[in-house]
Amino acid sequence: MSRGAKIFLLFVLILLFLIPKQMIWNLIRERSRRAVEVEREIMRAWGEDFTVMGPLLRVPCLEINEIKTVMENKEEKIEIRETGFFIYLTPEELYGNTNLETQIKTRGIFSVPLYSGSMRLRGKFSYEQMLGELKENQKAFPEKAELIISLANMNGIKGVKNTEWNGQALRFLPGTNGFSMSSGSKKSNSGIHSTAALEMNGGNNFDIEFNIQGGKSFRMVPIGQSSSFTIESDWSTPSFQGAYLPVSHTIGEEGFKAHWEFSYLSQAIPLAWQERNDNNQAGFYYSDFEVNFFEAVDHYAMNTRAVKYAILFIIIPFLGFLLFELLLRKNIHPVQYLLAGTGNIIFYLLLLSLSEHIAFAGAYFISALAIVLMTSLYSRSILGAWGKSWIMGAVTAFLYAFLFFTLQSEDWALLIGSVGAFGITGIVMFLTRKLDWWGSSGEKKAEAEN
Repeated sequence: MSRGAKIFLLFVLILLFLIPKQMIWNLIRERSRRAVEVEREIMRAWGEDFTVMGPLLRVPCLEINEIKTVMENKEEKIEIRETGFFIYLTPEELYGNTNLETQIKTRGIFSVPLYSGSMRLRGKFSYEQMLGELKENQKAFPEKAELIISLANMNGIKGVKNTEWNGQALRFLPGTNGFSMSSGSKKSNSGIHSTAALEMNGGNNFDIEFNIQGGKSFRMVPIGQSSSFTIESDWSTPSFQGAYLPVSHTIGEEGFKAHWEFSYLSQAIPLAWQERNDNNQAGFYYSDFEVNFFEAVDHYAMNTRAVKYAILFIIIPFLGFLLFELLLRKNIHPVQYLLAGTGNIIFYLLLLSLSEHIAFAGAYFISALAIVLMTSLYSRSILGAWGKSWIMGAVTAFLYAFLFFTLQSEDWALLIGSVGAFGITGIVMFLTRKLDWWGSSGEKKAEAEN
């Protein structure tokens, strides 16, 4: 077989190997989706992502309007129309403290981080703030006010430890009586409420502590004129997400502590607003801050990133054998190229299956070692001497070490991969700089043309 035909055939084989590479990619995505499904099943029984907004104070009000109607006999008829509505107040001051303990729940080979603990909300409301929302023809009933804490789902709240409103105990009931919070396409009517009379001369202070539990993430919606929140946990690898980042935080092996501070100027939620009886949903969307409890190494994400480099692990062994064939004048059958490429594809199957049971680094080392040994032994059978076959093993080992380093350096992965590709191309160009690609037949053809 001529060199041109051999190179063309290898090019076709490389393209064909993209098919099993895509199949492995799809397998990783399938396993990842299955892991997400199991996580949801576990969290559905325990408590899902916890999101809380509040407390809010809802004050029932009445609007009185006189409607004059001129009759046919030109007499005026006056009708008194009363329309009920609510004024919603956010706290003048709000302080939140949350302490969470985490644990890992498993089902089969899949696991999810869960948390439980306590949340304490303290602060006060302003009576004057409600007065500023009333018009001349409107009347409020502050003695019938209700305190509302809105939740994304009811599974997250497991009991109330302490409730105080102006020194008196509150009795919370499930539900928000129609109020809902919205975020994008998501809407939730879950929560708790309690009667809390708004005092004209009092401080309208509240101190509420309840037990919560959830999984994977914890979210809070900052509201009020001035608010601050502190979250502590024994989880050592948190991720701070959402619309706001903490102003300070510490992270160590024993856990983390993070602190947020807010002013109403940076929030989309007003200090107070009116809503009619037929529409208890606020006319705005909230922004929250979030703490994600994720595992330090997501092996499915690492597998996905590794497969992106699979084409290099197909091309490089092919190039290695081709160079041996050209430089050492050793004939290597296309089937032998095919088997060498198959070994490097199997690496990703080994990596995926092992990483579901052991740490990713250990799975990577075992998989890479197995393929390097197999490639070295196979090269020995092809080349007929250890003096040459160890080069293929060394090249394969270097590639897997290079890939592992690239996977660990996510922010620099593109640069490292680009430099690596450049370096490999340069080495191949250097080794083949004096190679006669045309061969003797090409030289005779050139002489005939001259």
